[in-house]
Amino acid sequence: MARWSLALVGVASSSCWLWGCSDAFSLMGGTHQRHTRVAPLVARPMVATAASSTEKAGFTSEGAKKQVGNDSFLNKNLMARAQQGPGKVNEEKLKIGIIGAGLAGMVAAMDLADAGHDVEMFELRPYVGGKVSSWKDKEGNHIEMGLHVFFGCYYNLFGIMKRTGSFDENLRIKDHIHTFVNEGGHLGALDFQFPIGAPISGLQAFARTEQLGLADKFHNAVRLGTSPIVRALFDFDGGMDMVRDLDDITFTEWFTQLGGSRGSLDRMWDPIAYALGFIDCDNISARAMLTIFMLFAIRTEASVLRMLEGSPQTGLHDPIIKYLKDRGVKINTGMPCREIVHELDEEGKPTRITGIKVGIKDEVLKFDAVVAALDVPGVQKVLPESFRKYPMFDNIYKLDCVPIATVQLRFNGWVTEMNDDARMMDLSGDKSDGKAPGIDNLLYSADVEFSCFADLALTSPGDYYKEGEGSLIQAVFDERAFSRSNDQIVKDCIEQLHKLFPSSKKLECTWSSVVKLGQSLYREKPGMDKYRPKQATPIENFFLAGSYTYQDYLDSMEGATRSGLMVADEIIARADGPNGLKAMTNKANGDAQSAAPFFATEVA
Repeated sequence: MARWSLALVGVASSSCWLWGCSDAFSLMGGTHQRHTRVAPLVARPMVATAASSTEKAGFTSEGAKKQVGNDSFLNKNLMARAQQGPGKVNEEKLKIGIIGAGLAGMVAAMDLADAGHDVEMFELRPYVGGKVSSWKDKEGNHIEMGLHVFFGCYYNLFGIMKRTGSFDENLRIKDHIHTFVNEGGHLGALDFQFPIGAPISGLQAFARTEQLGLADKFHNAVRLGTSPIVRALFDFDGGMDMVRDLDDITFTEWFTQLGGSRGSLDRMWDPIAYALGFIDCDNISARAMLTIFMLFAIRTEASVLRMLEGSPQTGLHDPIIKYLKDRGVKINTGMPCREIVHELDEEGKPTRITGIKVGIKDEVLKFDAVVAALDVPGVQKVLPESFRKYPMFDNIYKLDCVPIATVQLRFNGWVTEMNDDARMMDLSGDKSDGKAPGIDNLLYSADVEFSCFADLALTSPGDYYKEGEGSLIQAVFDERAFSRSNDQIVKDCIEQLHKLFPSSKKLECTWSSVVKLGQSLYREKPGMDKYRPKQATPIENFFLAGSYTYQDYLDSMEGATRSGLMVADEIIARADGPNGLKAMTNKANGDAQSAAPFFATEVA
């Protein structure tokens, strides 16, 4: 290897990963152990989850209510709502502070600015994007936090991208195939390309996949044939209710109860689980996995993949930043929130936010409303201890996150081209815009420690193809490899790529980068969904946003977008009127003025 670079980073803001502040992030090691538990076939009591339809009553705004409940999964109108904005300008103009400039925070700022409010954002790092951030190193290489793929059911995010003018120009649609690369270069696939859409396209994809042998295909069909997915084909509400009630067991427990085989889990479902949440089927909630499969079964477009033309900064964030700046939103990067200043009642519970302390000078800025648009470790760090007297905030500390390492490797040839050595070595001419040889799609594997990867020089050539150079492989390692040194991770990644693509042994790695993120997505293990907080909190002018907060999607880019729209809707719905957020500020200021001693009162 000629050169390598290392970035060890902490993330201030919320966002997401595939399906994905402060020094709260730490280096975490981990080992992977498989402990298979087979759940007994017993009737489980119905568990009231935050996703039940009655929970809509907990939201003030109609917009937020539309983002939860079974109907939210199939509501394509959400795209139009995200594209058109809130559709309302408040009578009262609020001054709103947003802590964190990840995807959730920026989406919230878009709606709040369009509703007529004065919005200011505060981000620890020198750039926006949270876990979807990217930046350039000193040599001009684009570095990413992780591998980001846009599924066809990202209705809200697509609406936001259409609103900023980036959807048509900055996304590249891929063939409707989910490809598995096995040891020795053998390929398997879930090929959804079929003249008839869902559910037929999905059924034939699983029936014809080369990734499973005949016995595993049979057991796989038996289990899926008895799943909530089948019920959802004719009774979507009933099927989704069944899925929601499976949050207390792992996918392995659910899958093996009625015929699912270990082979199916090892060869197909584990790579998908790692791509979804960076943990395997023995540890991920059955609800999390089945939520995705439910969408794939019902919506043909749900399993269609898109990737950015270039980096997240160029293709996603820059258009949003322009949108915000055109509307007067102030984005302060390199300015962390040091403290949330608040009032307490006689029991020591917080009642109202009076401001936030920011920057190296600990300047206190006052706002009518404050949004903490952070990820799990970020919000755990910034919340004052007094907030934990409310169960909503205390529950956040029951969530934990998984560590990942994102590796980028540049080669002097085309790694995923396995059929023609001459083409694999050919770097001549302009091979941008899909002209380079190899596999132009997201890839999965059951035989290496990076469950999902892609050649960004093919999939996202705008920023990643360099004339005269070859593949830029980006692979995401989970906690199985996280504790190793960066040199070792790079070495292991190269060796494992050779295992999948034997012909690539003829190539040399010319550059590499490792980005370690000690706490990424929250760990979607059984029983965690009930701890996700809503966007409105018991503190009248304090709100939460981020993909970990409650919305009916997972910890993902779509989840972050939903949470940003929901928190904006909740603030907009509360802004006006005699009991609105502005009236609360005026009342608090009046009370403070009347309580001041006579010698502290200004005299005209």
